[in-house]
Amino acid sequence: METSRGHRVEGEEELAAIVRGMHSIAVVGMKGEERPNESAYSIPAMLRERGYRVLAVNPTYEEILGQPSYPDLGSVPEPFDLVDVFRRADHVAEVADAVLALPPERRPRVFWMQSGIRDEEAAERLLAAGLDVVQDRCLGVYAGRYGRR
Repeated sequence: METSRGHRVEGEEELAAIVRGMHSIAVVGMKGEERPNESAYSIPAMLRERGYRVLAVNPTYEEILGQPSYPDLGSVPEPFDLVDVFRRADHVAEVADAVLALPPERRPRVFWMQSGIRDEEAAERLLAAGLDVVQDRCLGVYAGRYGRR
């Protein structure tokens, strides 16, 4: 079975549709409560407050926001709609590899790179595998604008 190519998401309407359709988010590089002013903590915390299921992925924590933190994407025991990447651009390729290593039925629909984060080569691999890709956009901004209240 051939996988259809994913879409590079850049338009406002498409970004709004992603936010309105997502339910669970695996946050790679999420920080803990001791760093409340860092966006890698405050944005996932805001998403959780708005009713989204937030799955922390960070091997340095056992728990964040009272929920388990998983060492890697392959360890997350439940499906997720979107991967939100809070890692430097030079780590995006390894996050993309982790997503592509998941069985196709467990892969998220969307790979989202936070503000300031881009990796064209990783984006192309993800697009070819059928994922939609967002680069250099803050999920918190779009969730605030279009998400649950």
